[in-house]
Amino acid sequence: MTHKHDVIIIGSGLAGLRAALEVGKVADVAVLTKLYPSRSHSGAAQGGIAATLKNVDSDDCVEFHIFDTVKGSDYLGDQDAIENMCNEAPEVVYETEHMGVPYSRTEDGKIHQRKFGGHSLNHGKVAVRRSCYAADYTGHVLLHTFYEQCIKNQVRFYNEFQAMSLLVKDNVCQGFVAWDIINGGLHVFHAKAVMFATGGYGRAFKITSNAHSSTGDGLSLCTRVGLPIEDMEFVQFHPTGLYKQGILVSEGARGEGAYLLNGQNERFMERYAPTLMELAPRDMIARAIQTELLEGRGCGPNKDHVYLDIRHLGEAKITAVIPQIKGLCLDFAAIDPIKEPIPIQPTAHYSMGGIPVTVDGRVIYDAKNSIVEGLYAAGECACVSVHGANRLGTNSLLDAAANGRRTGKAICADVGKLKHSELPDNPMKAAQDEMNRVLGGTGKEKVIRIRHDLRDSMEENCGVFRTSEKLTKQKQILKDLHERFRHIKIDDKAKIFNSDLMEAIELEHMLEFCEVIVEGALNRNESRGGHSRTDFPKRDDDNWLKHTMAWRGEDGKITFDYKPVIIKNYQPMERKY
Repeated sequence: MTHKHDVIIIGSGLAGLRAALEVGKVADVAVLTKLYPSRSHSGAAQGGIAATLKNVDSDDCVEFHIFDTVKGSDYLGDQDAIENMCNEAPEVVYETEHMGVPYSRTEDGKIHQRKFGGHSLNHGKVAVRRSCYAADYTGHVLLHTFYEQCIKNQVRFYNEFQAMSLLVKDNVCQGFVAWDIINGGLHVFHAKAVMFATGGYGRAFKITSNAHSSTGDGLSLCTRVGLPIEDMEFVQFHPTGLYKQGILVSEGARGEGAYLLNGQNERFMERYAPTLMELAPRDMIARAIQTELLEGRGCGPNKDHVYLDIRHLGEAKITAVIPQIKGLCLDFAAIDPIKEPIPIQPTAHYSMGGIPVTVDGRVIYDAKNSIVEGLYAAGECACVSVHGANRLGTNSLLDAAANGRRTGKAICADVGKLKHSELPDNPMKAAQDEMNRVLGGTGKEKVIRIRHDLRDSMEENCGVFRTSEKLTKQKQILKDLHERFRHIKIDDKAKIFNSDLMEAIELEHMLEFCEVIVEGALNRNESRGGHSRTDFPKRDDDNWLKHTMAWRGEDGKITFDYKPVIIKNYQPMERKY
């Protein structure tokens, strides 16, 4: 079956839905998603969306937001893209308010704002209240509001379809092929323009805040047609994941005044970031926590976690501004945070790297910014790069909404000039071959065992701290896991709502891009943001102030090229908080 639209967006998180709203004004647009749209992972974002509204701290300004984002990125963020995002942030937030997002309010009825890590006044002098929020459900209410607006504006949805292969010839996108999860069978989607909004890949790690659907599908599909992915070595570990679970304990808690405590009851962040303390950037706090654990100052009998203490905030404030945290602690850890400190540990949370795009979301295929005609990307799966080596909290929802909108506008500008390119003779071949191989496997390996070994080993060897020895070990482990995957057998051979089949497809995606993460981390001999090499502990601007472009060949070999970081007003300097 073939479906034909002007524009098709793969992914129904904030970036995909916001782009669909924009494109729907001028063209026939559809959204394809492997989930029901309101279950997209954007809904798990808790703390807020950054914008200099000045509703609480009137001294804030866009310049400070730009500087904080550049500095937070460890100077790897492209400053033209950062300027665009921060300048557009107030308009983007007010747009969402007018759509119906129920933000928390100040006493005089304005959108409330709270402190968040790395956001400051006067170029790092003091923490600022910049993050607009709806209690600790901000992503949830934004996602539902965008979905409601899409329904209102008659955007077409293909729910529960798994994208299987991208159709690109001579750097022109023709469409893609997807599997109908509910009914079974492959479908061809023929479009003038395709946009990826497929999110992140935290499920490649054992401890993660990401939903089970966050398996980086879009990244793998791009590499399979010879396109590069950018800066994949930069993975953010959020410092406060619920102990053993990885479930996010929002940075909003620290924004409201929560403390981090080690096993000696010390507020240890004064050793690492004496000015901003618990409101330093995430990469610094995650490393601080991991250092406390490695040096034996953890909590509990195994000294393998620290505490986040919100008890002093009081029951009324906790219930009013961070109610979800209370519920998660009770449900998943049997902890009442009103009475007890919360056990936490770093959790794989966000991918700074992704599909390389221009500032307007057009996918590029080389370090010269050459454009793939008719192919776009936005949100966490894309690398603009506004986050560089480390993302600041509440800049993710802003990135998704602002660059989803910006990419939608670029598609609107292009779609009249694009055409439905002729499809190949057998567009389903690659996807059908993959389905036959997975469904027809007769080996003895189980998907779940390979998946567990992947996540455990990535956590151990490519986590908060990395070394050449561990990364080299992980490189071999991934090679072995690939070989084991060739011998899988799934027990369920049905074609209707076959979760075994979908998990196998997702696992192969993760195996493919994890090789790029590990090779990129092994290749980058420095420490910067979310990439911390203990054998190369310093940032090296002379040799590594550049973006990594990586290609995965048909033989599995990873090749690299580089492109410069766009620097405008802020030259790299030492990061102190």
